[in-house]
Amino acid sequence: MIILKNCKVLDIHHPDDATLYSILVVDGKIQRIAAGELPAKDAAVVDVAGKTVMPGMIDCHVHVIASVANLGLNGRLPNTLAILRAVPILQGMLERGFTSVRDAGGADYALTRAIEDGTIDGPRLFISGKALSQTGGHADFRDRYDHSDPDPCGCNRNAGAIGRIVDGVDAIRKAVREEMRSGANQIKIMASGGVASPTDPIGNLQFSVDEIKAVVEEAQSHQTYVMAHAYTAAAISRVARLGVKTIEHGNLIDDEAAAVMARHGTYAVPTLVTYDAMSKVGKQQGLSDDTLAKNENVRLQGIEALKILQRHGVKMGIGSDLLGDMQQYQTEELEIRAKVLGNFEVICQATAIGAEILDRQGKLGVIAEGAYADLLVVDGNPVEDISVLVKNQGEKIVGVMKGGTWVRQPFL
Repeated sequence: MIILKNCKVLDIHHPDDATLYSILVVDGKIQRIAAGELPAKDAAVVDVAGKTVMPGMIDCHVHVIASVANLGLNGRLPNTLAILRAVPILQGMLERGFTSVRDAGGADYALTRAIEDGTIDGPRLFISGKALSQTGGHADFRDRYDHSDPDPCGCNRNAGAIGRIVDGVDAIRKAVREEMRSGANQIKIMASGGVASPTDPIGNLQFSVDEIKAVVEEAQSHQTYVMAHAYTAAAISRVARLGVKTIEHGNLIDDEAAAVMARHGTYAVPTLVTYDAMSKVGKQQGLSDDTLAKNENVRLQGIEALKILQRHGVKMGIGSDLLGDMQQYQTEELEIRAKVLGNFEVICQATAIGAEILDRQGKLGVIAEGAYADLLVVDGNPVEDISVLVKNQGEKIVGVMKGGTWVRQPFL
């Protein structure tokens, strides 16, 4: 048992609460919250001295396996090397205060198990397995002169590959079933062109209507949902109408597409920091001039997309989508958004709304009795100054607890 006392609680239900609370943690969950002090018999007591205690953050779009920014090269890494390089990436996310992350393609069940059994440190990991792409789609990293079989074994299982190529309704149904059998929590599809792939312009629509319907139906049969990489208004409207739960990126959205999302209850997961990071260091990371040009186009429109989504009441989760050495910029997503949406709204996106996306409402993203004890102790008030969650890889986050266990214990 652990008691945190003298806590200023910050979550979706406590935006501006000066009351000092005590939080009792038992068996990895929050058992009780009370104003003032709780009886401390047999409990380890940590006095946080008026610091902010908030839920662990949730990043709904990461690629923990992407240690190389060029995803085509990353997919050719030896399997052991790809896995070992994921370990410090996961550890870094946890140290920055992200106690849960949703992998958008690449991570597998073995990494999930390694975290769960304590072999490695990392956030709670919600995996998509391999993202599904059509031939010539966003996970087809062959250049125009490469006519080799992109997937000679029939299902690309290289540890460093973020996706696999499938074409046709029957093939895509089987692929979903294979990913679910292998431990996926949700399914990821590539529904439009992208930035980091060589032969698919941003405006491309990817997969047929029947293929997307098949993915959604299969995911729902497995009691889960589909997340879709989509940039343009046409691609976004199309997949929202077909039952996809979350739109990833969405930089080129317009009012009409946002209205479609609002009607269907579709979530957005913008990933603005990745374009900033690529514009700064992408060249050094080996990205091509064509890729960097596409990146600049979507970067400039990402801020406007936030305004459009907010105007239509579309719920947004936090996403970073960083690759290679750019993973270090993860928390800068918070500052980019806060300039448009305000600090408290962004905190809600990084916690409670992220939990909704993961189908973990009431368990993650809140400080509530019965929730998992995924907690941050912050030296400062993020509502007043969002940078306290960002500075120097989380140096102001003086305590990190995941499942009732200290990852970083305050005041030692």
